[in-house]
Amino acid sequence: MNNNNNSLYDVITFMDVGVDLIVRGGDIVPKFGQAEQLVADYAMELGGSCCIFAAQAAKLQLKTVGIGKVGVDPLGAFVLDCLQQSGIMMDYVQQHPGCKTGMGVALCDADDRAILTYPGTIDALGPEDIPNELFGCSRHLHIGSYYLMQKLQPHFTAIARQAKQHGMTVSLDTNWDPSERWDSGINELLPYVDIFLPNVNELKAITRQPTVGQAIEVLKDTVPLIVVKAGSEGAFAYHEGALLRAEPLKGLESIDSVGAGDSFDAGFIYGFLSGYDVQTCLQAGSICGGMSTLQSGGTAGQITLAEYLQLKDNVN
Repeated sequence: MNNNNNSLYDVITFMDVGVDLIVRGGDIVPKFGQAEQLVADYAMELGGSCCIFAAQAAKLQLKTVGIGKVGVDPLGAFVLDCLQQSGIMMDYVQQHPGCKTGMGVALCDADDRAILTYPGTIDALGPEDIPNELFGCSRHLHIGSYYLMQKLQPHFTAIARQAKQHGMTVSLDTNWDPSERWDSGINELLPYVDIFLPNVNELKAITRQPTVGQAIEVLKDTVPLIVVKAGSEGAFAYHEGALLRAEPLKGLESIDSVGAGDSFDAGFIYGFLSGYDVQTCLQAGSICGGMSTLQSGGTAGQITLAEYLQLKDNVN
């Protein structure tokens, strides 16, 4: 595990800046033909996989730098306020007058969700926006929203290679591919990844394998640590020939699972950078991901480091 605490920053990530409008309850499947339907509730929360990840990492007291752009609009002001409140280091977050703040509309039922996304600032970053000086003073790089951040996508392999050359570790959570092609250079990036953090469906789609076991066989000689999020079945990791498992938290009355995987990622990376063994990292991820589901959206239910430390010895 990476125990080097001499760096100025713990984590850097490229933020897919946006807002989530979360709609739930009632009949959430839209009907065209000018039909009007009633829903039970809605909420507006900070969106973007890497934004949610960065917010949870900062709440766990990791020194977290987010690099991103927000629109000069009301949603952008909302995002800036959310990011500042979470404790993310804001030096590399810029307002972008030529781009509207991104938005995802999440239609949520008890066990699943559908998301409509307007990219906007989600895909505003280009390679020219990445400050090279951060690589020399940071411990870890987290890459998320691989398939949505298309301006950076052709450069992620070179960015990860640069991070490795500076002694950083690298994690990757691709999230869903809206095109469902599941390629776009991912196989060139994976050899530079230390921790791969897909969910079950993403893992099978990327490897084009019908089962998780077969997918792991494809990747096990490429990525040292494969961590798979399995929703209500918990999470597991393949590392050094061993398959480890963490059960989901028991007795939670979840509201929605928006961003739970991103909070899981942050919990796992917190454990990794703290020198925990893989089993304890899995538990940390499960606690952070599970607790985030108790409130609507990706960040409102995120826990602090003090809350995590209180929970870690009393789960399950």
